[in-house]
Amino acid sequence: MTQPATPAVSPVPTVDAVETVETVQRRTLRLLFVSQVTGGVGVTVGMSVGALLAADLASIGVSGLAQSAAVMGGALLAVPATRIVRRYGRGPSLAAAYLTAALGGSIIVAAAMTRSVPLLFAGFLLFGGGTTASLQARYAAVDLAPRALYSRHLSLIVWATTVGGVLGPNLASVAGTTLGRYGIPTLAAPFILSSVLFTFAATLVFVWLRPDPLRVAQSLARSSETTTKPTSNLGMRVALSAVLANTDARLGIAAAAAGHMVMVGVMAMTPVHIRDGGHSPAVTLRIVGVVLSLHVAGMYAFAPVMGWLADRFGRRQVILGGIALLLAACAVAGTAGHDSTRLAIGLVLLGLGWSATMVAGSSLLSQSMSADLRPSAQGLSDLVMGIAGASAGALSGVVVQASGYPTLTLVAALMTAPLAALALAHRPALSTAS
Repeated sequence: MTQPATPAVSPVPTVDAVETVETVQRRTLRLLFVSQVTGGVGVTVGMSVGALLAADLASIGVSGLAQSAAVMGGALLAVPATRIVRRYGRGPSLAAAYLTAALGGSIIVAAAMTRSVPLLFAGFLLFGGGTTASLQARYAAVDLAPRALYSRHLSLIVWATTVGGVLGPNLASVAGTTLGRYGIPTLAAPFILSSVLFTFAATLVFVWLRPDPLRVAQSLARSSETTTKPTSNLGMRVALSAVLANTDARLGIAAAAAGHMVMVGVMAMTPVHIRDGGHSPAVTLRIVGVVLSLHVAGMYAFAPVMGWLADRFGRRQVILGGIALLLAACAVAGTAGHDSTRLAIGLVLLGLGWSATMVAGSSLLSQSMSADLRPSAQGLSDLVMGIAGASAGALSGVVVQASGYPTLTLVAALMTAPLAALALAHRPALSTAS
C-alpha cells in the first residue's frame, strides 16, 4: 500500500530528530489523555446500567448478554479498526471506533423506547466501539515510547480512563432523572450522554492526532534498515504466526485475555446481584454507581503504579501479581453476600488484578513485535481478549441464574489457572521489536 509522505529521517537520528520525536510523543500523550477521559465517561455511564436495562426488557438470565454483546462488539470491531490503522493511521481508526459507539448508543435508546430486545443487543454490539477505541489508544501511546518506558507510557493512558470511569456510573442516575422528563426511559437515558461524548472524542482524535504516531514510528524503524520491507500483507494471520513463535507475545496476549475474562464475568453480574438485595430502583442505582465507580478506580487509578512495577521488576512478575489479585477479588466478592462494603472491596481488587494483567501483558506484547507487525499483533490481542470477555459475560447470567453469584466468582477464579501455569513456565524470548 502507498504510505503517506513523511519527513526524511536519517538512519542515526540527530539531536533535533530525537527532540522532534519526543515532542510528538508528548503531544500524542496529552491528546490521548483527554480523549480517554471523554470516552471513559461514555463507556461507563452506559454500561453501568446495561445489565439492568437488559434485565428490564428481557430477563436476568440474559442480562449478562448486555455486557457480553458490548465486549464482543469491541472485539469484532478490532478487526476493521486494525485495517484502518494499517492503511490510514491511529487517528482515523480511533475516530471510526468512537463514532460506531455513538451510533450504538442511539440504537440502544431506540430499542428501550420500542422495547425491542433484538435491537437492544444490536446496539450493544456497536456500543462496543467505545471499548475498541479505549484499548487501541493504549497502543498509540507506545508507538514512540522509549523501550524502557513502554509500560509507564501505556499505563498513563489507561490511568486517564479513571476520571471518566469514576464519573460515569454516578452520572447515570443524573442522566436518567434529567432526560426522563422528556419521555426517555430512565435506564436508557445514560446512553444519550454516551453518544454525545463519543462524538466529541472522535472529533478530537481525527482532527488533532497529527502527525500520526504510528506513521512516525514506522518511518523511524525503516530508516534504520538497509532495505524497505513490504507491509501490505502484514495482517492478523501473519501476526498470529509471529505471536505463536514468540513466548513473550504469547504470555502478553494470554495475560490480557485472562484478566479481561475474569473481570467481565464477575463485574457484569454484580449490578444484578446488588438489585437482588431487595433495594428500590433508585437505591439500587446509587449502590451500583458507588460500587462500580470504585471498581473502575481499581482498574485505572493505579495503572501508573502497575506500569512502573512492570518496567522496574518485569512484566511476568506483575502478571503473577495480577493473578493473585484476581483470586483475592473472587474470594472477597463471592463471600460478601449483599454487604455493599465487601462487594466494593472485592470489585476494587478485581479492578487492580485487571490493571496488572492488562498493563504488563500489553507492554510485553508490544515490545516483542516489530514496528510494522505491531498494529496487527495488537489488533489480534484485542480480538482474543474481547472474545474471552464476551464469552464470560454471556455465561455469567446463566451461571448466576442457575447457581448464584458465589458460584460465578468460583468459576472465575478457576479461569486464572491456565494463565498462572503459562506465566510460571515462561522463559523470555529474544525480542524482535524495533
